[in-house]
Amino acid sequence: MLSVLALTSVVLLGIASQTTAIVVYTSWERHALVGTDVRLSCSFFSWKWTSPDVTFSWHYRSDGARDSIAIFHYTGGVPYVDNKGPFRDRLEFVGNPSRRDGSILIKNVDIADNGTFTCDAKNPPDIAGSPSNVRLLVFENVPVQAGVITGAIIGVVLGLLILIVAIYYLMRFLVARRVFSLSMSKHGKKGKGKEGSQQKQKPKVPLVFISF
Repeated sequence: MLSVLALTSVVLLGIASQTTAIVVYTSWERHALVGTDVRLSCSFFSWKWTSPDVTFSWHYRSDGARDSIAIFHYTGGVPYVDNKGPFRDRLEFVGNPSRRDGSILIKNVDIADNGTFTCDAKNPPDIAGSPSNVRLLVFENVPVQAGVITGAIIGVVLGLLILIVAIYYLMRFLVARRVFSLSMSKHGKKGKGKEGSQQKQKPKVPLVFISF
């Protein structure tokens, strides 16, 4: 009996721990070109209904830096952008808290923006959970490796399509030539058969002897 009660309590504790947990999701890595805008998505899963007190927080740590800085916070239905950080004039909140979306938009990105962005969300009473990180990589031009791989994939696909089309028309040609050859062979045999039968059926001219 005690073992059953103990097992039941463990299960209930597990369920209770699930109902107070929150899971935050972001992309693993985002790429962008200099001068473009990039959206950093953030959402969460919670066992509770979306609370009117839901909050989103974004922090940023540039490459080579040890500490991160707060760049954005959403609470009480109002978004707050840090007015002293590197994104004070370039950050826009584009999320929808009612749909558990805390995404932000970084405008006119530059090489100096390379770094790790961290999103954290709270949906009271679900407040226990770990934030999620997304790494931003900004390039002046399209990475050579990505361009080479894309070109190679396109080349292989086009090559396969050309090969398939060539095989298709080759097969049609071979089939048509075979059909034509068989047709001519049959006509030839029929012609020879008719000539032979005509020679066999040629009437014999009777010999008439005239006597004087």
